[in-house]
Amino acid sequence: MVADDLPRYTDGNELAGPLSEVFAVDVTEAVGRCASCGRTSPMATLHVYGHNGPGWVGRCPRCEQVMLRLVTVPGATWLDLHGTSMLRLPTG
Repeated sequence: MVADDLPRYTDGNELAGPLSEVFAVDVTEAVGRCASCGRTSPMATLHVYGHNGPGWVGRCPRCEQVMLRLVTVPGATWLDLHGTSMLRLPTG
């Protein structure tokens, strides 16, 4: 693998700040299930792309399918969890 072929992602902790603007709990601690392969793990384990752009894409670390899309612009936030079949949020 050449240096240019290395993954250009960070982990799901990259989403802590942006998601804290939408949710009252830390969603990176939530457990999600990939709709594609069924892997269940904390959202902090997602491979997150786009930290230099207007939004983020979180991919399953097992099958690389998109589990989460998050775009924030002035006055609005879009959150797409189409690739997540379940999200268990921490309480209390």
